[in-house]
Amino acid sequence: MGNPRCRRTHCPGNHSNGRKLKTCNTMIPDKLNSIYFLGIGGIGMSSLARYFHQKGIKVLGYDRSPSRLTEELMAEGIDIHFDDNPSLIPSDVDLIIYTPAIPSDNLEYSYIVEKGIPMMKRSQILGWLTREKPTIAIAGTHGKTTISTMTAKILSDSHLGCTAFLGGISKNFQSNFIINEASKWVVAEADEFDKSFLELKPQIAVISAIDPDHLDIYHDYENLVKAFKDFAGLLPAEGLLILKKGIENLLSTAYTCNKITYSLNDPSADYFARDISLNQMKYSYSIQSPHAIIGPIQLKAPAYINIENSVAAAAVALAAGCSNDEIIHGLSDFEGIRRRFDILYQSDDFVLIDDYAHHPEEIKALAISLRNLFPHRKLTAIFQPHLYSRTRDLAEGFSESLSLFDEVFLMEIYPARERPIRGIDSLMIAKKINQPSHVVSREEAFREIISRKHQVVATIGAGDIEKLALLAQENLNRQRL
Repeated sequence: MGNPRCRRTHCPGNHSNGRKLKTCNTMIPDKLNSIYFLGIGGIGMSSLARYFHQKGIKVLGYDRSPSRLTEELMAEGIDIHFDDNPSLIPSDVDLIIYTPAIPSDNLEYSYIVEKGIPMMKRSQILGWLTREKPTIAIAGTHGKTTISTMTAKILSDSHLGCTAFLGGISKNFQSNFIINEASKWVVAEADEFDKSFLELKPQIAVISAIDPDHLDIYHDYENLVKAFKDFAGLLPAEGLLILKKGIENLLSTAYTCNKITYSLNDPSADYFARDISLNQMKYSYSIQSPHAIIGPIQLKAPAYINIENSVAAAAVALAAGCSNDEIIHGLSDFEGIRRRFDILYQSDDFVLIDDYAHHPEEIKALAISLRNLFPHRKLTAIFQPHLYSRTRDLAEGFSESLSLFDEVFLMEIYPARERPIRGIDSLMIAKKINQPSHVVSREEAFREIISRKHQVVATIGAGDIEKLALLAQENLNRQRL
């Protein structure tokens, strides 16, 4: 697979939270027998762990706490521990792969740096793996997981096939990793966090959105836009950049390759949806391309925003060489993604939906989709903000989006990699919501769900709120028996 060095010789630049690494001038060993993942439970890390595990390489790892995903990895034969203990790192490990989300005071991280054990970032490994084949990279501050998973579904079912590294668990594949050695195509979700997507070398790329986010990394919106310009500039002259209509105005001088646009229903875009109708929680529509109408498509995944995402995926698939019929089949058979408008429980009088939304625009899209499906029901949000810095930077946007619900319950902020910031809490969002809103404990949020007094409940956030949603699902299913 080659032996590229990390671009950061002796790591003069920041990798995460201002820290510097001694080991990133690492060369990947010619023969890998054992790989250790620091932060293996992350969605991007776990897809790489699955790749190397399927290659017959011994894979081990650490994560802060058990999760549904770590349980699945362990069931597949991957050894994982949850105690931050350097003595549990095997002495014979050939390579450490780490996520920048690991805090700098992590004991295992400090030990690895001190001992000079070969260590590389997740994004560097993904960039290395995808250099062997033509790569489709899907980027954007939101929408990228669904577009990349839809694209992978279309290609996998087509005569082309693909290998895919996804940012969510596909319900069709029950995994965030798909492998097809015979296919020339790789689909990769291109994450803007920590500028990770700049390690990729795509032939086809999508940018679905550029909204303020990760300002703890980028500091201001202008730097975020610059990173997306740099990403667009990675495409070769013969490559293809697929942009959501309107984004081209931000990136007009950033690329020299071919460019096309897509939209939900703007006829000035190269690709857009038409003849949209809703029947029994399924959307039917067709996609207008420059040369043909692709459809009809009946989408099983009912979120309204998925229509727009599917238009982008269709544009990618057509550019890669899929037929119109293969696109129709792939999209009509798309079952959705875990934690993306994920209906956990549904009865005549109550619905529980779990969603990963952690940005105001994502919450707005979720609320609009729910209102379309349940126009006469009360919509209740249970939101767990993710990161103190994001809460600080986007509090007003969160309040506006959450005001689209009829009632809102806010849990305490999920800190992830961050320490508390003085004066930043869930109450600062609640105060500005133009609907009844409450800051509640985890136990109180759970009781609100299982009381069934709310007609439609959405658990929302990128932290560990999924555990609460699954516990409520289990309780509600027992009530139904």
